[in-house]
Amino acid sequence: MTATSKSGLAALALIAGLSAGTALAGEIVVYNASDSVNSAIVAAFEKKHPDIKVKFVSGSTGPITERAIAEKAKPQADVVYLINNVALEQLKQAGVFEPYEPKESKITADFRDPDGFYNKYFATTMCMVVNKDRLAQKNLPQPSTWEDLIKPIYAKEISLPSPLKSGTGGAILTTFVDAFGWPFVENLNENVYQYSDGGSGGAQLAGQGEVSIGLTFDTTCFETKSSGKPVEIVYGRITPNVSEGGGLVAGGPNPDEAKIFLDFMASEDAAQVLGKVVGATAVPGHGLVDLKEITLWKMKRPVDIAEFRKEFASRILKQ
Repeated sequence: MTATSKSGLAALALIAGLSAGTALAGEIVVYNASDSVNSAIVAAFEKKHPDIKVKFVSGSTGPITERAIAEKAKPQADVVYLINNVALEQLKQAGVFEPYEPKESKITADFRDPDGFYNKYFATTMCMVVNKDRLAQKNLPQPSTWEDLIKPIYAKEISLPSPLKSGTGGAILTTFVDAFGWPFVENLNENVYQYSDGGSGGAQLAGQGEVSIGLTFDTTCFETKSSGKPVEIVYGRITPNVSEGGGLVAGGPNPDEAKIFLDFMASEDAAQVLGKVVGATAVPGHGLVDLKEITLWKMKRPVDIAEFRKEFASRILKQ
């Protein structure tokens, strides 16, 4: 064999070795809108699948969704996840997602897209933080439903996030309009002491005893109570909520690895991770909230949040 032939064989062997290495060292690119949850999930996934490296882009739901749609002709992501139900449907309708049903999925039917384009992994549920000491001081009864909150006895005893600045406030108040109508929100406004900028602001005021009742989301409710504040967590007759999930990007660069990732997200292992950082998981038996004990509200009408905010500012804030 000539030296040239030996060199050629060596080059082929090197190429083969590199190809084999590339096949073993898989990767996946995910876009997500919840950095803290994503970090926990990625750590657990890479521990279970050390041969797959996860690269991710984090941001808020709007920009992440817009980026995925803009890249539809030449996708850069394999999975878009941890975005809310409105964005999931937007990506489905825009043709960003392709159907994929994860293997051995533990996700309940209510959290699955009937057409198979996405799965939702958890729901953030909205609740009341009720300060028992202030209720006693003011000689007020503990509310048990949202309808109780418009009673005149709770005048200036309620705080909740502003829907103009908080997704939590938007979820709560759009649900109230959907379920009860604008007059309910107008009556509720008569009892509001303050609209907070952030989703936890109402709970903070209630925890400090500045108001009797703060409206917020589940993890803040439980954190406020576990911190030792004299509060109770109350779920109304219906439960405003936002669900979050993800799907497979059509034409993404790493479809095989992406499917492995989505299989993981539909598993008990992922639910165990999510159960430590979210309210109610789509896999039963995990999370802070037992979905058997509450009734998640399903919106009867689609929400245009920009229009809702305009009407809230005009009708409620008189702006």
